[in-house]
Amino acid sequence: MDESTRVLLVDDDEDLLKVLSIRLRREGYEVRAAPSGKKALSILSAFAPHVVVSDMRMDGMDGLSLHDQIQARDLTLPVILLTAHGTIPDAVDATQRGVFAYLTKPFEKSELLETIERAAKLFGDSAHVRVGDGDAEWCSDIVTRSAAMQALLRDAWLVAQGDTSVLIRGESGTGKELLARAIHRAGARADKPLVPVNCTAIPEQLFEAELFGHVKGAFTGADRARSGLIRAADGGTLFLDEIGDMPLAFQAKLLRMLEEQEVRPVGSTETVEVDVRVISATHQDLESALAAKTFREDLYYRLNVVMLEIPPLARRREDIPLLLEHLIGVAAEESGNGTKVRGFSSEAIELLIAAPWPGNVRQLRNVVEQCLVLATTPIVPASLVERALRRKEKAFLPFAEARDRFEFEYLTQLLEMTEGNVAQAARLAERNRSEFYKLLRRHELEPALFREQETENSEHEH
Repeated sequence: MDESTRVLLVDDDEDLLKVLSIRLRREGYEVRAAPSGKKALSILSAFAPHVVVSDMRMDGMDGLSLHDQIQARDLTLPVILLTAHGTIPDAVDATQRGVFAYLTKPFEKSELLETIERAAKLFGDSAHVRVGDGDAEWCSDIVTRSAAMQALLRDAWLVAQGDTSVLIRGESGTGKELLARAIHRAGARADKPLVPVNCTAIPEQLFEAELFGHVKGAFTGADRARSGLIRAADGGTLFLDEIGDMPLAFQAKLLRMLEEQEVRPVGSTETVEVDVRVISATHQDLESALAAKTFREDLYYRLNVVMLEIPPLARRREDIPLLLEHLIGVAAEESGNGTKVRGFSSEAIELLIAAPWPGNVRQLRNVVEQCLVLATTPIVPASLVERALRRKEKAFLPFAEARDRFEFEYLTQLLEMTEGNVAQAARLAERNRSEFYKLLRRHELEPALFREQETENSEHEH
């Protein structure tokens, strides 16, 4: 048994919950206890258990209802139900609904431990990673706390352990290539190349030569032989981005390559064996393309062995504050000189969370980069976010909004002039220090940031 195995215990019997928790902790499990099904669901994504052990009969949500709610969020999380009133019909019902095990009280301690260990071994050891953990390096580029994304990443890990073709679906800007790279890093091919191919960027007449390669003199301009992108990915992963834009004439040739695992370069009579795993991605409705006969049905099913769908940013808004912090750090690292911006005001964050985000994470990055370039203060104000989002300004601001905007800009200017010296700023504003501090707290302005920025600037100058 892995010492890091996490078990979520659910029971409305406080004494039994305490006893089971003590027993499992003694065996080396990491245990979280919940007195109800509702409480269990509230901590599910944060704790990310490998196994759930729940009483069958509880006030409010019973064990089977809890199991169904968990299954709706994560099909791979095993649930073990305990009951003092076990019947054959109940056991059959539980099994048909996907319950991992159904134990009748009183049960032996060894029986429960063996069942938990079996569940963790079959489903939990690697599938239920928490993003940000040391063991989640394979997906460290994907910044999220969203339960939907966590479930997607657990499925991605399971898929990565095999070699089947994967189709990633999602709107433009959701990070389909990031997910493909994560799957590649989590699998057995991680030390081999991942070769991305943007199907929209290759002219139709060059598709075969680009992917299959060509011999010297195969066509006008072929002054030397090229091995092609598929052979470049040999032993590793071929990522076909925007597969829906692949020319219909080439689709049959790709299907043959997938089935035979060999390519024939343009102009050659010899075939070359290849060993590639294919991950494809699209933002298009491929089912409509099938109906319109612009995408081959046989290729669709060959590519879509497992389908993973990335939720749009509008369905994972809880990730936006985390993404802001990450994007500020990325910008600072890319610039080489850091960035004067330390964060966004609460009003600015509220605007970002409420925005529609048709361009998803790519659009968010664009907005953040624009704000960082134009920001003159360590905290980005809401007005700059409004500008970056290209929101129309109101013809005439309400008094309260106009006053708040003036106060923020006025206080910021004072702190910049005094290099964060609150006593001096308060004197210039003709306000006592306690009143001035209240104004700063109201607008979430930290004088230390202005002093720190000045210090950094001085260091760069010298």
